[in-house]
Amino acid sequence: MMEPAKAIEEQRFLEKLVGTWNVTSDDMKENGQWTEVVRSLHGAWFVAEGNGQMPDGSGAATTVLTLGYSPSKGKYVGTWIGSMMDHMWVYEGEVSPDGKVLSLYTRGPDCMGGGGEQDYREQISFIDADHRTFASSAKQPDGSWKQLMEARYARKP
Repeated sequence: MMEPAKAIEEQRFLEKLVGTWNVTSDDMKENGQWTEVVRSLHGAWFVAEGNGQMPDGSGAATTVLTLGYSPSKGKYVGTWIGSMMDHMWVYEGEVSPDGKVLSLYTRGPDCMGGGGEQDYREQISFIDADHRTFASSAKQPDGSWKQLMEARYARKP
């Protein structure tokens, strides 16, 4: 019989995400409100569901992010799916030494139109208890990261 997972320090770090958040970005200014609700599955896993309008005004969209920590890998792990695409993003990553940035690494379709696949880095940066950002960057041929988008999150009271 499998024992229930017990929350460890690395998982407790993710508790900062729990709550309801208003989401904004430069791309979304024209097309209404985006909201994300994050819940904890007994402290072991975290599920974030986002709902809003596509930035281009093409309709409603839903996203689901899962996050947790794998002691066997020694890394944060997760997935992301969105109703606007048919690719499931699979993440592995770590927290910065100052405890403010969770960097998640993945590989997926080249969003810049070059065909094939590309490496990406998603970063959740905690500004304070009620504010965070989510930035997505693509790895460049020289090994640097080029930021593609950034969303800002403000906790709803």
